[in-house]
Amino acid sequence: MWVRQREAYSMYKRLPSRDSANTVDMDENSVPLQNSMSPETSSPSWRLSLPHVVVATISSFLFGYHIGVVNEPLESISVDLGFSGNTLAEGLVVSTCLGGAFVGSLLSGWVADGVGRRRAFQLCALPMIIGASISAMTKNLEGMLLGRLLVGTGMGLGPPVASLYVTEVSPAFVRGTYGSFIQIATCLGLIGALFIGIPVKEIAGWWRICFWISTIPAAILFVAMVFCAESPPWLYKRGRTEEAEAAFEKLLGGLHVQLALAELSKSDRGDDTDTVKISELLYGRHFRVVFIGSTLFALQQLSGINAVFYFSSTVFKSAGVPSTLANCFIGIANLTGSIIAMALMDKLGRKVLLLWSFFGMAISMALQAVAASSYVPGSGELYLSVGGMLLFVFTFALGAGPVPGLLLPEIFPSRIRAKAMAVCMSVHWVINFFVGLLFLRLLEKLGPQLLYSMFGTFCLMAVMFVKRNVMETKGKSLQEIEIALLPQD
Repeated sequence: MWVRQREAYSMYKRLPSRDSANTVDMDENSVPLQNSMSPETSSPSWRLSLPHVVVATISSFLFGYHIGVVNEPLESISVDLGFSGNTLAEGLVVSTCLGGAFVGSLLSGWVADGVGRRRAFQLCALPMIIGASISAMTKNLEGMLLGRLLVGTGMGLGPPVASLYVTEVSPAFVRGTYGSFIQIATCLGLIGALFIGIPVKEIAGWWRICFWISTIPAAILFVAMVFCAESPPWLYKRGRTEEAEAAFEKLLGGLHVQLALAELSKSDRGDDTDTVKISELLYGRHFRVVFIGSTLFALQQLSGINAVFYFSSTVFKSAGVPSTLANCFIGIANLTGSIIAMALMDKLGRKVLLLWSFFGMAISMALQAVAASSYVPGSGELYLSVGGMLLFVFTFALGAGPVPGLLLPEIFPSRIRAKAMAVCMSVHWVINFFVGLLFLRLLEKLGPQLLYSMFGTFCLMAVMFVKRNVMETKGKSLQEIEIALLPQD
């Protein structure tokens, strides 16, 4: 059972108890506790950890940028590199990046646990710098594919490490808000790639500039991480208590260091992070939380979000809207939903946002299916298609987009957190790949009405899954969550 306490209390407020079995009831003792603590000690300042979180989310900006960087320039790239009209080669330019991302995400847990979160970010930035430079300078298709593969490796490594780091360095009362920064940064990266790619048809070779520009934020990430704090839980688990104390001082201020260390010690059972085996994650004692995480990411992709992105230009074009303007509408809907999610994450909670997000996506898919039917007149079909698509992207950004990446590092025990995230993100990339590969074929064979109905059904399945399996983590410390979810030996 969850320990009942007021939402305002963060992971750094509670007084350490001598016996974890005798939990102090915060509601009963709130008055004397407040009287004995100054405002500074009752709540750590969010301002101290904010710069570290912002630097970490540069990796998410790069993730979004590289997803969108070839969309507009692909035609120019194919002409300049001599594979114009070769749809297989054009598909490889896109999908090679996804293959690299799968490899990067699969290795992310071992990298993050082995060298630490900060160096993992630097190892994420390095292949992005090298890969983008190769893509910008290449004279042939092979060089482009090599560059995209390297960039994809960094793309796969970045998101799980960003989720880990932001979760581990954020005070509990703003952890949801900070977690939403990841989704917002991804949206800004997508929009940035769109705007930077606009001159590509007017200026010869502009696509090379698009790749060169991406090396700037990657270099900033690499250098800025030198000055950021390492994850205190990672340092503590490695036995580097003094360094963990120094990191807490950077992130929270000196008044909260001892309380934060006391919180870490409560969930420390002497486990060695290097002894985690794949068997524990796939069918061992931690299988349930890994299953929840993998299923959330699978349902996120099976909801059809990437299919909607792929098909959005076609729908808008049929309504007489240029593709560039269509992409702007989609980007604005995505960004608006992400900003609202940031404001609500620590107020309504993760589970509520997930439930209403998936439900809203199901309604949106129903609108799309109705629009594809023969019972709707021409103008009504266009309004329903465009409106349903924008509503789908908006409701996705409210919860199904940002919440899984935040919720999973919260529910995973610290011992398996990095490797479990790697497994779950690998599931994400595999489903993403197959949805992208099969969407157009299924659309041709099944038709839009049946296909959108299938996506809507997956959204409703996600609502039921979240309701039955996901518990709320709002306002609770990572240690409280871990103790509550510890598997019974």
